Order: sequence, then structure tokens, then C-alpha cells
Amino acid sequence: MIAIIDYGMGNIHSVKKALELYGAKIKVTNNPKEISSCEKLVLPGVGAFGEAMQELEKQGLASLIRDEVKHKKPFLGICLGMQLLFEKSEEAAQRKGLGIIKGEVKKFPVSDLKVPHMGWNQIKKVKSECGLLKDIPDEPYVYFCHSYYPKSANSACVAATTDYGAAFASVVWQENVYGAQFHPEKSQRIGLKMLENFVNLC
Repeated sequence: MIAIIDYGMGNIHSVKKALELYGAKIKVTNNPKEISSCEKLVLPGVGAFGEAMQELEKQGLASLIRDEVKHKKPFLGICLGMQLLFEKSEEAAQRKGLGIIKGEVKKFPVSDLKVPHMGWNQIKKVKSECGLLKDIPDEPYVYFCHSYYPKSANSACVAATTDYGAAFASVVWQENVYGAQFHPEKSQRIGLKMLENFVNLC
């Protein structure tokens, strides 16, 4: 059973449908007991970092996520859900993130490039051994929609990068924790393969 953590800010329906394509049993919930009973966790997210962390803390889910990750439960953060894994964000300097991955989330600098970074762009694999990237080609296109990007303080956690003015971490991997800055559920064959990989993780 995979729990999709419902804290009021996720693109839950499309993620649920995509995971179910590969035979996964899904529980959409914000109930701590139900979340703890599941074998894997997914944290989707659309919206603002500060508001999302406020909701996770208010519902008692932030500490639960840290505990479940500490106990080696496979975890996938998607888009904002990936950003929340980091220690802080320029979007909400007063509010700490989950702090599971060292580093911060930064705003794209003012340039000729459009912000938000929206649409199809390539990811470049750094760590082919990352379970999320199994059988994924080297530079596939995936679908992004974000104005802030994660900057890991530990390069060993970066499994793939994307160029948009500068390179940023588009896939992170730290033991049992995975994060995708893009939307795999909207990334057609490539993204669905990544979700299949997560479903099949031991």
C-alpha cells in the first residue's frame, strides 16, 4: 500500500491514477495511523512553501514524515513536495522545511528566461544507479512548473540536473528518499516509468 499524503495542497488525483496503472494500492489520507501503516509514501505539492509547511505542521504530519523517513520507508516528493524536503526556501524565509535533505530552495534569478519555468525540459542523469531512474534514457524531456529550484548542499544527493539559466537538481536521492522537481504524472512515458520504478522499489 502506498500513502499519498493529503495536506490540502497536492495534485492528488493524477498522481493516484498514474500509480494505480502499475497495480499499486493507494490510500489518500492525512491520518497519521493510516500513513504509518503504508509501505511507501508520496508527498505531492502545488503552491507555496510556507503555506505547505504550515499545513504539514498543523496536521502533525511534518514530524511523522521525518520519523517514517528515519525508519527507511521509501518516500517520494513531487514538485513542491520535493522542495519541502530541504531545510529552507527563499519563498518563506521565516519557516523551516522538513530538513531531510541539506540545502535550500532558491528563486530563479531575473533574466530573459520566463518564470515560472513551465513546460518540457531535459533532465541529465548524474546517478544512473538511482532506483527512480532505472531504465530511463540519459537526457529525456519531462514536464516542469515551478518558480523556485532546489539547491542541495550535498552533491551526492543529486541524481539528475536540469539547465534553466543554470543547472539545478531536478532529481534528488538520499537512501530511501527520492524527489522529482518536475511532475512525473504529467511527463508521459518517461514520468510514468519513474512512478512504476517507485512502485516496484523493495
